[in-house]
Amino acid sequence: MILYPAIDLKNGACVRLVKGDMAAVTVFNTDPAAQALSFAEAGCQWIHVVDLDGAFAGQPVNGQAVDRILGAVTLPVQLGGGIRDLATIESWIKRGVARVILGTVALRDPALVRQACARFPGKVAVGIDARGGKVAVEGWAETSEVSAMDLALRFEDAGVCAIIYTDIDRDGLLSGPNIEATAQLAEGLTTPVIASGGVASLSDLLALKARASVGIQGVISGRALYDGRIDLKAALAALRDGR
Repeated sequence: MILYPAIDLKNGACVRLVKGDMAAVTVFNTDPAAQALSFAEAGCQWIHVVDLDGAFAGQPVNGQAVDRILGAVTLPVQLGGGIRDLATIESWIKRGVARVILGTVALRDPALVRQACARFPGKVAVGIDARGGKVAVEGWAETSEVSAMDLALRFEDAGVCAIIYTDIDRDGLLSGPNIEATAQLAEGLTTPVIASGGVASLSDLLALKARASVGIQGVISGRALYDGRIDLKAALAALRDGR
């Protein structure tokens, strides 16, 4: 199982929010590129980056910070936040992003997701952020009536490389991931699922790894890595060795 350390960008800094609330922000590093390099040096396989400002603006905002991250590491980077059209997708891929994450546009314009998958095979993931099981969009500011499972099933034959599933009610709270909801989603899909939201301990990571056989491919962790609740090197070793 792959551990994706998270870099969430707000005003050019590496931050963490609580349940997506832009007012409940903690700045952990003002140099996201240095943060990315530390993740690489610890042995990570990927880096997960979100342009938080972009998610609300509907277009990239922290482009310079992302470019610095891409310049600092050779690890593949997956990026979400404010990616709403084919031109933006193409731009990021040309700049070195290995995988773009489409969230709001997956609900608003599913045809674009299919078009992007056809044009950039293996480089498009869908981010499904759910509140009470329902998909939230526009930086989590709006909650739809569409269930996470229903949205994910729409893209089963589209060529999406992963579904990144975030339980908003757990995000940033260190209360533990919603393992059952994540596993249920993974069981209903052939597309691999990456878990996100609420990871607080090594035991949380191992509990997700124990359900890997249903299709949970990876897990994203943010705050717990920054505040030391999870030792990154120990977590990488545990996920590799299974203990």
